Amino acid sequence: MTEIHRCTWRGMNGDPLYEAYHDTEWGVPEYDSRALWEKLVLDGFQAGLSWITILKKREAFRAAFADFDPEIVARFGAEDRARLMADAGIIRSNAKIDAAINGARIYLDMRDRGEDFSQFLWGIVGGAPIQNAWTGMGDVPAQTPLAVEMAKALKAKGFKFCGPVIVYAFMQAVGMVNDHFVTCFRHDECRALGGERG
Repeated sequence: MTEIHRCTWRGMNGDPLYEAYHDTEWGVPEYDSRALWEKLVLDGFQAGLSWITILKKREAFRAAFADFDPEIVARFGAEDRARLMADAGIIRSNAKIDAAINGARIYLDMRDRGEDFSQFLWGIVGGAPIQNAWTGMGDVPAQTPLAVEMAKALKAKGFKFCGPVIVYAFMQAVGMVNDHFVTCFRHDECRALGGERG
């Protein structure tokens, strides 16, 4: 049996949920606007927490937020907000819940004005994934100038919980950058999905 070499994320080795996320989702280029918005919301909820905490609650989040349908979430009112604050399956934060609801409204406003969310985000990174060649955790930055630029652009639209560190984690997750270590079996697979941009 061939040994699988993965990125050396703390706490991932031996955790089936975390390994599956790393092996099938993280770093795969995502171009669907709704899926990108969902991931941005979840990364906002991650602020101050570990990603595995959010990953374990992701299905509860999807149930609580109507599968992240912005049309539905944008109509959430006081009753929905109270329901969410009482839901032990998600992260109960007034500010983060309000940011998610408001983010749905911004998303729809952009769409209604003819601005595609995916094109808006991918345009900042030049439309194709950036291919990095890190060898270990010490190489990977917490943020980059492009993450700062994207964070500023999102904040200018009115989005919250989208500072450059959160945004860089988002960029990694949705394949805008390929930050799998070069020793990881997913590095070349994600590179192939994203093209040959350096």
